[in-house]
Amino acid sequence: MIGFTDTVTMRAVMPNQTRLRADDPYGGRRPTSHERHAGRPWDASYSDGPAPWDIGAPQPAVVRLASAGVFGGALLDAGCGTGDNALHIAAQGLRPLGVDVAANAISIARRNAAAWGLDAEFIVADALRLDRLDRVFDTVLDCALFHALDNGERRDYVASLASVTRPGARLYLLCFSDADPETAGPHPVSRHELSAPFTPGSGWSIASLTPERLQTRFAPAGAPAWLAKIERIEPRD
Repeated sequence: MIGFTDTVTMRAVMPNQTRLRADDPYGGRRPTSHERHAGRPWDASYSDGPAPWDIGAPQPAVVRLASAGVFGGALLDAGCGTGDNALHIAAQGLRPLGVDVAANAISIARRNAAAWGLDAEFIVADALRLDRLDRVFDTVLDCALFHALDNGERRDYVASLASVTRPGARLYLLCFSDADPETAGPHPVSRHELSAPFTPGSGWSIASLTPERLQTRFAPAGAPAWLAKIERIEPRD
């Protein structure tokens, strides 16, 4: 990992790995639309080398956000993958919780946390059922999860996020955009599609939405993306 200091000596939290049964690779949950389309679970993407979206370093946009000090309090990284973003934030002195349905990715994240002496917690959990965490967060990072969900799943996801945040919490969301169809990544999202589930009635207000780049192994220079700052509010009609 690039940019981690050698002076950080905090402890990594290493809970027991959740294992998926061979006859149920989805761990008892309903497969997401992406999994149904791909014909295999997210976990399989980490079985034979790095996943296409795993660049082996934190996303530049996340590095900038961390440098600006936007991450604070209890922090959740939803759909954390192998933990590059969460570990970068942990190196700044925070203790994030990263969750992902891919047990292989969580195993890699835990090993890296231990190897680099960083105080980050990683658990296998479903981002569509965050209420099962029985925790409340002040800040949430979503780096490349939202765009992999269909419209119905996005509504469920927004409700799931609301279940673990209070008014005043902040969500920073990075996803593929449809700004340039020729260079767009998989599942490009329009401005309207991003905004649609984050309504005052669902307890959210979009504070800012700006063009960004999202790096992947198939687009090292970055694919068009959105970077949104979304604030948790009291639900209203």
